[in-house]
Amino acid sequence: MSPIKDTEDLEPIADIDKLIHEPARLLILAHLYVVNSADFLFLQSQTGLTSGNLSSHVTKLEEAGYIEVEKEFVDRKPHTMLKLTERGRSAFKDYVQSMKQIFNGLSKE
Repeated sequence: MSPIKDTEDLEPIADIDKLIHEPARLLILAHLYVVNSADFLFLQSQTGLTSGNLSSHVTKLEEAGYIEVEKEFVDRKPHTMLKLTERGRSAFKDYVQSMKQIFNGLSKE
């Protein structure tokens, strides 16, 4: 294991957005970050999550204001579209920046 250059370099860990840091939610946000919007089934196939698991994580992200969920019917079938909100995009960028700062603080020896 590599030694830490300075413990101050790891202070951002305490400030990590734990809602985003959960692996399934991180995966959802990463996918939505690179697309304008995605439907539920596409996101399910990309993440490998079950519909119930995906739905649960989507609900948490929606409650936090990180994603917007739009439900409609297409040919009498339910269709759910998901997209990152500005707040979600900003939170994801902050998360990525914090993780970079943490990793850059680790010694390369």
